[in-house]
Amino acid sequence: MDFSIRGTGVALVTPFKNKEVDFDALQKLVNHVIDGGVEHLISLGTTGESATLGTEEKHEVLQATVQYAAGRASVIAGFGGNNTAAVIKAIENAPLDGVSAILSVSPYYNKPTQNGIVKHYTAIADAAPLPIILYNVPGRTRSNIEAKTTIELSQQQNIIGIKEASGDLGQCMHIVNDRPQGFEVVSGDDNLTLPMLSFGMDGVISVIANAFPREYSDMVRLGLNGDFEAAKKLHFKVLRFIDLLFAEGNPGGVKAALEILGICSEEVRLPLAPVSSTLYEALETEMKKIQSS
Repeated sequence: MDFSIRGTGVALVTPFKNKEVDFDALQKLVNHVIDGGVEHLISLGTTGESATLGTEEKHEVLQATVQYAAGRASVIAGFGGNNTAAVIKAIENAPLDGVSAILSVSPYYNKPTQNGIVKHYTAIADAAPLPIILYNVPGRTRSNIEAKTTIELSQQQNIIGIKEASGDLGQCMHIVNDRPQGFEVVSGDDNLTLPMLSFGMDGVISVIANAFPREYSDMVRLGLNGDFEAAKKLHFKVLRFIDLLFAEGNPGGVKAALEILGICSEEVRLPLAPVSSTLYEALETEMKKIQSS
């Protein structure tokens, strides 16, 4: 299946208002990031608080995202979990018209072996009607997809790439060096994307791009084109802001930033909580620096 995840994807937040999905704010956000130059929209990911969305809400959010994107950017849907059969059923029942690929996080809590991870993803890839992008984020799942496991899975026809958020540059280098042609590797760590691009990774699925899509997608394009001097300036322009975004967890930080920008409320669903007033003020101060520079 011919689909590329090269460039900048944004892991969209799911805006809430009075405990309900705020579709007007979602449309505003989609337009904001597309106008800012991102190539891919990721719906129903961790940043989108998918764990707290009901099945009907997930379907409505995904369909709305496709509608609002209107072909201006690709849409990738997040479907993952620690019950392989349930993930496959969720994909089978999902409204996938207009969706280009599925991002599937590795199983969490169960702590499967590498063989279990291979079998899990193989079953999903065999059943899915769309290309699969692996998602490795051991900081959340407590289980790492090792480089050799990624390379084994890259041989599957329906697995086209990986979002690597292990924070392990050495592991990422081994994947880039050993991958087959056409298998793409993108960053899941906003603060490490530029060095990752320097050794051949293909882009990013980003959190900061919700708030500053132009600065961040421009940085990625410059890096992909080999202009690292120019890319470095944008990287350092937003680096402090990236640190602040994750200081009290995700997506609380980026939702506060989006409220400051007037795009959506900072409201999150329990068990998450809004960021502290101290961090909110620090985000506001840093955003003013970015906007004025």
